[in-house]
Formats: sequence, C-alpha cells, structure tokens
Amino acid sequence: MSIVERRRREKEALSSRILTTAWQIVKEEGWQSLSIRKIADAVEYSVPVIYDYFENKEAILLEFGKQGFELVIKKLKAARNTSADPAEQLKAIANAYWNFAFKNKEYYQLMWGLSIPCCEMDKCIPERSVFKDLIMEPMTAIIEKGKNKNVQACIKYHTFWSILHGLISIKMVAPPGDTEELNKLVLDDAIAGFIKNLSS
Repeated sequence: MSIVERRRREKEALSSRILTTAWQIVKEEGWQSLSIRKIADAVEYSVPVIYDYFENKEAILLEFGKQGFELVIKKLKAARNTSADPAEQLKAIANAYWNFAFKNKEYYQLMWGLSIPCCEMDKCIPERSVFKDLIMEPMTAIIEKGKNKNVQACIKYHTFWSILHGLISIKMVAPPGDTEELNKLVLDDAIAGFIKNLSS
C-alpha cells in the first residue's frame, strides 16, 4: 500500500470515527449537547484536528441530515412500491413516514427541527427534492383522475406534509398516558380525509 493510499484511508477512518462519536453523543445527550469540543475530547484529538475534517458543527449536522433523508427516502420508496394504486401508495407513504419518525427521532428532529445555516437546504441536501417527488407522484395521479381540476398540487403537498408533521410533533410531546393506537387512528383518519378531498 502506498503512503498516499494509507493516508487517504486513515483520513477516511478518522472522519468516520468523528461522525460515529458525534452520533453517540446525540443519542445519549441530544442535539443541544453536541459541540466540536465534546467530539474532540471523545475521540482524543485536539479541536483543530476536528476542524480539518469538518468546517464547523453545521457541517456535521449536514452530514447527518443527508443520512436521514437517504434513510427516509429508502423507506418511502419501499412503501410506495407495495401498491400500484396512488391512494394506497399515499397511505403507505404516510405510514412509513410515521414509523420512520418514531424509530429515528434523532434524524427526524435534525431534518425538520434544527436549521442548517450553511446553505439553502435543497442545495445542500438534494435528497429533499427526491422526498418531495415521492409524495407528489401519487398525489398528482389522484388529482388528475379527480373531478376538481383546480386543485393545486403544490399546496396539497404542503398540506399533506403539515398533517404528518403536525401529528408526529403532537405525539412526540404527548404525555406518557397517550396511546399509540389512538394516534395512529387519528393519522389514518386524517390521511383518508385528505385523499378523499384530493379526488372530489
């Protein structure tokens, strides 16, 4: 192995270690506790070394944001592919999104709850556009088959996402006595009403 190749591998290994350590901190202490200093202490390197790999904390958040969108897109594609019917696809996408949010709270909170000021989100994380397209495709198909030709798909996309995000946010801050079954019934009811409204 050449010196150049060895250095490249060592750099990749340390970059991966920094991200793994940062994720561990997030899982144990939450996003608010993440700092370059804390990461440096955990990996036993100086702060300047961390900055050699990531320009700032936002660059690390961006990396995790990309990972989160890649993961949710994979889940949504699998959900969409369970049916050829656009209405069933939309229901499956909503369910997959719901499950993703609660099984991956740290990713979800970063993707939608924390800002990444380094750039415009869609430019930094092009996966966001793929996410939107996955939802728009069955939605547009339902609208085109429906009676109301004045429905604006873009507005309906934001309505759909608002329903999901709103219900998930309520569930995430709900008291312990709040039941999972009730929240899922509310989701199913909201999405069924939304789909009916698209085609009428």
